[in-house]
Formats: sequence, structure tokens, C-alpha cells
Amino acid sequence: MDELRIQWYPGHMAKTRRALIDALGRVDVVCELLDARIPRSSRNPDISELLGAKPRVILLNRADQADPALTDAWAKELSVGGEVLKTDAKSGGGIGAFAGAVRRAATERIEKLERAGRKGGVRAMIVGIPNVGKSSLINRLAGGARAVAENRPGVTRKEQWFYLGDGLELLDTPGMLWPKFDDPEVGLNLAFTGAIRDDILDIEGLAAKLCIRLCDVAPDAFAARYSLDIESAKANAFELPGGGSTLGGELLEQVGRRRGCLMSGGEVDTLRASRLLLDDFRSCKTGRITLEVPANA
Repeated sequence: MDELRIQWYPGHMAKTRRALIDALGRVDVVCELLDARIPRSSRNPDISELLGAKPRVILLNRADQADPALTDAWAKELSVGGEVLKTDAKSGGGIGAFAGAVRRAATERIEKLERAGRKGGVRAMIVGIPNVGKSSLINRLAGGARAVAENRPGVTRKEQWFYLGDGLELLDTPGMLWPKFDDPEVGLNLAFTGAIRDDILDIEGLAAKLCIRLCDVAPDAFAARYSLDIESAKANAFELPGGGSTLGGELLEQVGRRRGCLMSGGEVDTLRASRLLLDDFRSCKTGRITLEVPANA
């Protein structure tokens, strides 16, 4: 699992790209939703290219699941590209600042309309990768469950308009990924957080990679969650001929044993352990962990 070599770019992603290009001409502001745990990897380079100079508000969603200090550092780094909000769509954290931020981003257009004697309504569009929380955010903003929201990628398949009050309209668009990951770490980060469907991935290989990553970025939280002996895993691991090591597998074995993921004869059910590990990380049971560090941290 050193790289994610996946032919996954489905037809609806290409259709989403065309729809996004068409919608850009109908909105004043673009709200770019990123995953606070992986701000760099969750920033679609195609979207940045398509938006051009369009006014932008950047939202670091799932901030409640990320390391607070690193989220602050990411907010500072990203602020050069637009106003940054730290949000938690599920609890509503940071949502109250959304309307004001969008209006500030649209100041030039609002003032132009007011000079012409017209009321300055604002149309915004929300964009982001699959499963980053767009529908949950919109439901918070709209005051009810009107957008379809599920914890799996690819649920929103068509654009939807929502009126948020006080002249503010918001367009939801399907999540869009891009056809090729130039950096394999980006693909891994997207897979770790659930932006890529699990059913097209090697789950056990992915979980082994996540073990190694957690061992690097949050060893104390990782060890505490599963009562791991990381040093013994390192001692038992060995280098593989083609590169990499067996460390991830050693750690995954420990996770399975500590959590009772056993088959007859006492052998670890690594597939079950892998799913448990991924679910725990994605639901923040492992702790508030950020997988990427900004340049200014």
C-alpha cells in the first residue's frame, strides 16, 4: 500500500466538474470546505484552478476532530487566499460567523448594487471533496435537515439551492475529487478520512499505513486507545525487500488482539481490526489528530 494506484475517477466526477464550471457564473462567492485534519490533501487543485479570482471563504470543517493548535496554524496559512472559518457542522461550532464572512467576501458586488439603487443579495456556492461535511453544514445553516447527509462519499449527486435568509442564497454541489494523485500521501490521507470509498481500497493495507502514520503523528494517543506496546512492535518489525516494513502489520495485529478481533484458534481477524481502526479514527475515538502540518507551524 505504498501508493494508491486506483482507477476510480467515475463519470459522475467529470459531470460534477462541468456543473461546477457552469455554476461559477451564477454565484458571487465560493465557499471552499476543507477537512481540518488534512487541509492540504482535501484541497482539490482542480477547484482552485477553476475558481480563479472569484471571492472565496475557506472553511476548516471537522475542526472538533483536529488538533486545535495545528488548526489555528492552518487557518493563519490559508488566510492569504480568503477569510478562514473553523467549523464543526455536526455541533454547529463556528457556523454563526458564516453569513458575515460571505457578505464581507462579496463587499465589492454589494456596494456596486447599492450604488445602482438595488438591494445587495448574495449568491454563494459551497464546494469540496466528497464526505467533507457539505450537506451537514448546509443543514445547520438552513436550520433543518434539507440536504441529504451521510457519512460516506458520493451522496450528493446534483446541485441544490438553499435560501438562508437576509438575501443570502447557497448552492450545494456534489463532492469532486480529481483524476490523479501526484503525491501518494494525498491519496492515503483522503482514504484515511473516508473521502474515497472503502469498497475500492485494500482495507487491511490502508489500516496498516494508518497505524504507521498514527505512530508518527500521535503515538501517545494511539497507544493509549489500544493499549499498544509500540516499542515491541518496532522491535519485531523488519524491512521488506521492495521498500517499507512490517511495522504497520505488527501494530495492526496488536490492535486486533487488544480489541478481541480474533478468529478460531486465536488468529487475529485483521480485516475486522482494520475496519475498527479506520472507524475509530474517522469518528475521533482515537483523539483529535491532524495528519498534516502547515509550513508555518
